[in-house]
Amino acid sequence: MPELSRFLGIVIAMYYRDHAPAHFHAYYGDFEITVEIASGLVNGDFPRRALSHVQEWRQLHIAELLEDWELATLRKPLRRIEPLE
Repeated sequence: MPELSRFLGIVIAMYYRDHAPAHFHAYYGDFEITVEIASGLVNGDFPRRALSHVQEWRQLHIAELLEDWELATLRKPLRRIEPLE
């Protein structure tokens, strides 16, 4: 699981062999969600406050996330993305 970012106890990752649409995974304790990069659509359960942090971070880094998605489809190393401050 290539880790893209880590902040406030949340880990953001992207898998190389994942399916479309472009998305990432977020982990917080025992919680896991997938988040579509463009729309922000969430699959899974997450605490409300942690989810709002993930969505804020996603909005700040959509272009970088899409670049990493493209790299993942090409099986190339992914780039780290700045954490939410």
